[in-house]
Amino acid sequence: MSKDRAPTRIQKKNRAAILEAALNVFSSHGFRGATVDQIATEAGLSKPNLLYYFPTKEAIHTALLSGLLETWLAPLHELDADGDPMEEILAYIRRKLEMSRDLPRESRLFANELVQGAPRIHDSLSSDLKILVDEKTAILVRWMDQGKIARLHPYHLIFSIWALTQHYADFDVQVRAILGDEDPFEGAEPFVDTLYRKLLMP
Repeated sequence: MSKDRAPTRIQKKNRAAILEAALNVFSSHGFRGATVDQIATEAGLSKPNLLYYFPTKEAIHTALLSGLLETWLAPLHELDADGDPMEEILAYIRRKLEMSRDLPRESRLFANELVQGAPRIHDSLSSDLKILVDEKTAILVRWMDQGKIARLHPYHLIFSIWALTQHYADFDVQVRAILGDEDPFEGAEPFVDTLYRKLLMP
Protein backbone atom coordinates (compact mmCIF):
# COMPACT_ATOMS: atom_id res chain seq x y z
CA MET A 1 0.00 0.00 0.00
CA SER A 2 1.34 3.43 -0.92
CA LYS A 3 2.80 5.43 1.96
CA ASP A 4 2.63 8.73 0.07
CA ARG A 5 -0.99 9.44 1.01
CA ALA A 6 -2.95 9.08 4.20
CA PRO A 7 -5.08 5.91 4.06
CA THR A 8 -8.73 6.35 3.20
CA ARG A 9 -11.57 5.21 5.42
CA ILE A 10 -12.01 2.10 3.26
CA GLN A 11 -8.30 1.33 3.42
CA LYS A 12 -8.32 1.63 7.20
CA LYS A 13 -11.39 -0.61 7.37
CA ASN A 14 -9.83 -3.24 5.11
CA ARG A 15 -6.54 -3.22 6.97
CA ALA A 16 -8.36 -3.66 10.29
CA ALA A 17 -10.44 -6.49 8.79
CA ILE A 18 -7.29 -8.25 7.59
CA LEU A 19 -5.59 -8.01 10.98
CA GLU A 20 -8.73 -9.21 12.78
CA ALA A 21 -9.07 -12.14 10.39
CA ALA A 22 -5.37 -12.93 10.69
CA LEU A 23 -5.65 -12.97 14.48
CA ASN A 24 -8.34 -15.63 14.22
CA VAL A 25 -6.41 -17.71 11.70
CA PHE A 26 -2.97 -17.46 13.31
CA SER A 27 -4.27 -18.11 16.84
CA SER A 28 -6.10 -21.21 15.59
CA HIS A 29 -3.52 -22.64 13.17
CA GLY A 30 -0.20 -21.07 14.14
CA PHE A 31 2.07 -19.30 11.67
CA ARG A 32 3.01 -22.41 9.71
CA GLY A 33 -0.54 -23.72 9.45
CA ALA A 34 -2.07 -20.41 8.37
CA THR A 35 -2.34 -19.35 4.74
CA VAL A 36 -2.97 -16.05 2.99
CA ASP A 37 -6.02 -17.64 1.34
CA GLN A 38 -7.50 -18.49 4.74
CA ILE A 39 -6.93 -14.94 5.99
CA ALA A 40 -8.43 -13.40 2.86
CA THR A 41 -11.51 -15.60 3.12
CA GLU A 42 -11.91 -14.79 6.82
CA ALA A 43 -11.57 -11.06 6.04
CA GLY A 44 -14.07 -11.22 3.18
CA LEU A 45 -11.51 -9.96 0.68
CA SER A 46 -9.92 -11.38 -2.45
CA LYS A 47 -6.35 -12.57 -2.16
CA PRO A 48 -5.06 -9.84 -4.55
CA ASN A 49 -6.88 -7.23 -2.48
CA LEU A 50 -5.29 -8.52 0.72
CA LEU A 51 -1.83 -8.52 -0.89
CA TYR A 52 -2.32 -4.83 -1.74
CA TYR A 53 -2.16 -4.13 2.01
CA PHE A 54 0.30 -6.82 3.09
CA PRO A 55 2.66 -8.39 0.54
CA THR A 56 3.24 -11.60 2.52
CA LYS A 57 1.89 -13.74 5.33
CA GLU A 58 5.01 -12.77 7.27
CA ALA A 59 4.14 -9.07 6.96
CA ILE A 60 0.67 -9.66 8.40
CA HIS A 61 2.05 -11.73 11.27
CA THR A 62 4.72 -9.14 12.07
CA ALA A 63 2.13 -6.34 12.15
CA LEU A 64 0.02 -8.32 14.59
CA LEU A 65 2.93 -9.16 16.86
CA SER A 66 4.23 -5.58 16.91
CA GLY A 67 0.94 -4.32 18.26
CA LEU A 68 0.57 -7.28 20.59
CA LEU A 69 3.91 -6.79 22.31
CA GLU A 70 2.90 -3.28 23.37
CA THR A 71 -0.36 -4.66 24.74
CA TRP A 72 1.49 -7.43 26.55
CA LEU A 73 3.91 -5.05 28.27
CA ALA A 74 1.23 -2.61 29.45
CA PRO A 75 0.14 -4.45 32.65
CA LEU A 76 3.72 -4.70 33.92
CA HIS A 77 4.37 -1.04 33.12
CA GLU A 78 1.63 -0.18 35.62
CA LEU A 79 3.46 -1.78 38.58
CA ASP A 80 4.06 1.29 40.76
CA ALA A 81 7.19 1.44 42.91
CA ASP A 82 5.44 3.91 45.25
CA GLY A 83 2.35 1.77 45.80
CA ASP A 84 1.61 -0.84 48.43
CA PRO A 85 3.78 -3.83 47.39
CA MET A 86 1.21 -6.56 48.03
CA GLU A 87 -1.60 -4.66 46.32
CA GLU A 88 0.58 -3.66 43.38
CA ILE A 89 1.55 -7.27 42.69
CA LEU A 90 -2.00 -8.55 43.12
CA ALA A 91 -3.31 -5.81 40.82
CA TYR A 92 -0.74 -6.87 38.21
CA ILE A 93 -1.94 -10.47 38.51
CA ARG A 94 -5.55 -9.36 38.07
CA ARG A 95 -4.61 -7.38 34.95
CA LYS A 96 -2.92 -10.46 33.51
CA LEU A 97 -5.99 -12.59 34.24
CA GLU A 98 -8.20 -9.98 32.59
CA MET A 99 -6.01 -10.15 29.49
CA SER A 100 -6.40 -13.93 29.37
CA ARG A 101 -10.15 -13.51 29.67
CA ASP A 102 -10.53 -10.64 27.20
CA LEU A 103 -7.69 -11.34 24.73
CA PRO A 104 -7.38 -15.14 24.45
CA ARG A 105 -6.55 -15.11 20.73
CA GLU A 106 -3.76 -12.62 21.28
CA SER A 107 -2.37 -14.76 24.11
CA ARG A 108 -2.35 -17.87 21.92
CA LEU A 109 -0.73 -15.96 19.04
CA PHE A 110 2.04 -14.83 21.37
CA ALA A 111 2.45 -18.34 22.83
CA ASN A 112 2.65 -19.87 19.35
CA GLU A 113 5.40 -17.43 18.40
CA LEU A 114 7.40 -18.30 21.52
CA VAL A 115 7.00 -22.05 20.97
CA GLN A 116 8.52 -21.57 17.52
CA GLY A 117 11.55 -19.82 19.04
CA ALA A 118 10.23 -16.26 18.63
CA PRO A 119 11.83 -15.75 15.18
CA ARG A 120 9.85 -12.57 14.53
CA ILE A 121 10.05 -10.90 17.97
CA HIS A 122 13.27 -12.25 19.47
CA ASP A 123 14.96 -8.85 19.30
CA SER A 124 12.05 -7.21 21.11
CA LEU A 125 12.10 -9.86 23.82
CA SER A 126 15.83 -9.31 24.32
CA SER A 127 15.42 -5.54 24.48
CA ASP A 128 12.00 -4.07 25.32
CA LEU A 129 10.75 -6.96 27.44
CA LYS A 130 14.05 -7.60 29.23
CA ILE A 131 14.55 -3.91 30.04
CA LEU A 132 11.06 -3.68 31.53
CA VAL A 133 11.36 -6.91 33.52
CA ASP A 134 14.78 -5.89 34.86
CA GLU A 135 13.29 -2.56 35.96
CA LYS A 136 10.34 -4.18 37.74
CA THR A 137 12.36 -6.96 39.38
CA ALA A 138 14.58 -4.24 40.87
CA ILE A 139 11.43 -2.83 42.49
CA LEU A 140 10.51 -6.29 43.80
CA VAL A 141 13.99 -6.73 45.30
CA ARG A 142 13.75 -3.34 46.98
CA TRP A 143 10.43 -4.32 48.56
CA MET A 144 12.01 -7.57 49.72
CA ASP A 145 14.99 -5.71 51.21
CA GLN A 146 12.53 -3.45 53.05
CA GLY A 147 10.76 -6.50 54.48
CA LYS A 148 7.47 -5.62 52.76
CA ILE A 149 7.15 -8.93 50.87
CA ALA A 150 8.75 -12.34 51.26
CA ARG A 151 12.18 -12.88 49.73
CA LEU A 152 11.71 -14.87 46.53
CA HIS A 153 13.63 -15.10 43.28
CA PRO A 154 12.15 -12.00 41.56
CA TYR A 155 12.38 -13.27 37.99
CA HIS A 156 10.82 -16.60 38.84
CA LEU A 157 8.07 -14.77 40.70
CA ILE A 158 7.19 -12.95 37.46
CA PHE A 159 7.52 -16.16 35.43
CA SER A 160 5.08 -17.88 37.80
CA ILE A 161 2.55 -15.07 37.34
CA TRP A 162 2.83 -15.35 33.56
CA ALA A 163 2.49 -19.13 33.66
CA LEU A 164 -0.51 -19.14 35.96
CA THR A 165 -2.50 -16.33 34.38
CA GLN A 166 -1.79 -17.06 30.69
CA HIS A 167 -2.65 -20.72 31.18
CA TYR A 168 -6.35 -19.79 31.19
CA ALA A 169 -6.07 -18.45 27.63
CA ASP A 170 -3.42 -20.70 26.11
CA PHE A 171 -5.02 -23.91 27.45
CA ASP A 172 -8.60 -22.68 27.38
CA VAL A 173 -9.95 -25.88 25.81
CA GLN A 174 -8.39 -28.03 28.51
CA VAL A 175 -9.54 -25.76 31.34
CA ARG A 176 -13.12 -25.63 30.07
CA ALA A 177 -13.23 -29.37 29.38
CA ILE A 178 -12.46 -29.98 33.04
CA LEU A 179 -14.63 -27.24 34.54
CA GLY A 180 -17.63 -27.78 32.27
CA ASP A 181 -20.11 -24.91 32.57
CA GLU A 182 -18.18 -23.16 35.34
CA ASP A 183 -16.62 -19.86 34.30
CA PRO A 184 -12.89 -20.41 34.91
CA PHE A 185 -12.25 -16.75 35.69
CA GLU A 186 -14.78 -16.63 38.52
CA GLY A 187 -12.67 -19.07 40.48
CA ALA A 188 -9.29 -17.99 39.16
CA GLU A 189 -9.18 -14.52 40.70
CA PRO A 190 -9.89 -15.49 44.33
CA PHE A 191 -7.56 -18.48 43.98
CA VAL A 192 -4.57 -16.49 42.75
CA ASP A 193 -5.29 -13.73 45.26
CA THR A 194 -5.12 -16.23 48.14
CA LEU A 195 -2.11 -18.04 46.66
CA TYR A 196 0.03 -14.96 46.17
CA ARG A 197 -0.99 -13.29 49.43
CA LYS A 198 0.29 -16.35 51.27
CA LEU A 199 3.37 -16.64 49.07
CA LEU A 200 4.33 -12.98 49.42
CA MET A 201 3.55 -12.53 53.11
CA PRO A 202 6.80 -11.38 54.79
